[in-house]
Amino acid sequence: MMNLTKIRKILRENDFVHTSGTEEEKKVAEYLMEEAQSLGAKAWLEPFAVPMAKIRRAKLSADGKEVPAKGYFLSGSGSVEAELCYLPNTDRISLSDVRGKIVLLDSGAGHFLYQDLYENGAVGLLTYDGNVHYPDRDIDQKELRPYVSLGKKMLAMNMNAKDAFTLVKSGVKTVRIEIDQEEFDGESQNVIAEIPGKSDDWIILSAHYDTTSLSHGSYDNLSGCIGLLCIMETLLRKAPHRCGIRFIFCGSEERGLLGSKAYTEAHEEELKSAVLNINLDMIGTYMGRFIACVSAEEALVSYLRYLGAELGFAIAPRQGVYSSDSTPFADKCVPALSFARIAGANQATIHNRYDRIGLLSPERILSDSAFIAEFTRRMADSAKCPVSREIPETVRTQLDEYLNRKRRKE
Repeated sequence: MMNLTKIRKILRENDFVHTSGTEEEKKVAEYLMEEAQSLGAKAWLEPFAVPMAKIRRAKLSADGKEVPAKGYFLSGSGSVEAELCYLPNTDRISLSDVRGKIVLLDSGAGHFLYQDLYENGAVGLLTYDGNVHYPDRDIDQKELRPYVSLGKKMLAMNMNAKDAFTLVKSGVKTVRIEIDQEEFDGESQNVIAEIPGKSDDWIILSAHYDTTSLSHGSYDNLSGCIGLLCIMETLLRKAPHRCGIRFIFCGSEERGLLGSKAYTEAHEEELKSAVLNINLDMIGTYMGRFIACVSAEEALVSYLRYLGAELGFAIAPRQGVYSSDSTPFADKCVPALSFARIAGANQATIHNRYDRIGLLSPERILSDSAFIAEFTRRMADSAKCPVSREIPETVRTQLDEYLNRKRRKE
């Protein structure tokens, strides 16, 4: 039974880093599969290929002095030494200064920025994360994602914010990057569970379970996975519904939605019977407001606002594209939305060591899940799913921008 005691138990038993393609990730996948089966749902693992890498050696030097840093996975092997170019702006004029230099960015390098740097002659890339005021000196393990580089590899390293600040403040002239790594094909997995319905229509619920390299992922996103289990239990009690209900615990979301992309590609024909995708990504925090991002018609935004008022549940819905597993479904013309409880950065951060169990309220997880379960039940038991299968043009444009098919207008 999904009660407060059970929620605390699931959080404790999965309180460790479990990144894409690792044995730890598979351990959590098998755990979630067994939990779904124990509730009475049919559940199984569905593996898919992911690019992997093992760093054998990585070194960053600044004016001959070594700086703590981690080499980017999938950025290739070799060495490069060049003048450092700190690039706070990435406009056309600023990019004209990067030729033959190793560039330090204040942000990550998405597809278009990376391609701009490469085409303008940059020879190396430095990024940073963390906070100059935090006591830790953690360094996240980054990767040069294949859809970012498109095979145009440039050696890249990531460092802590404190060291990036020191490089700029001290006026470092020359930096050297050395990386030796093995790149290979690995395997991740989605966990699939389902409740058959009375018709051929399906509603798909999703939540990712993998973490980044520093995070235990309690908030992002074991909370969403627990939410799926709570919803599953509720809907099983009231089954069968008119629509079948499929639950997907997605692997490798943190590396660019790889699990949901793999699912939508492998099951594209079946998606013709999918009437709605409901995604959970970060719920149940003590503080923060509950939101819904709707990649579907505006009418669904209004419906959620009315449903919240009817049930006495505060929700802030909007239309748009959310950076989570709802996006690949919307891109395949399945109306989709993501639910989340978004806490302020000073209350609950993600992708670092501070994403831990203490951020979460088991009571809040239950209440957030109960609202989503009621919404799902209404959709699943409707005479016909009321949400139009058409994706609005404004959302289509945002999908093209998010998925790197179109450059976002500044």
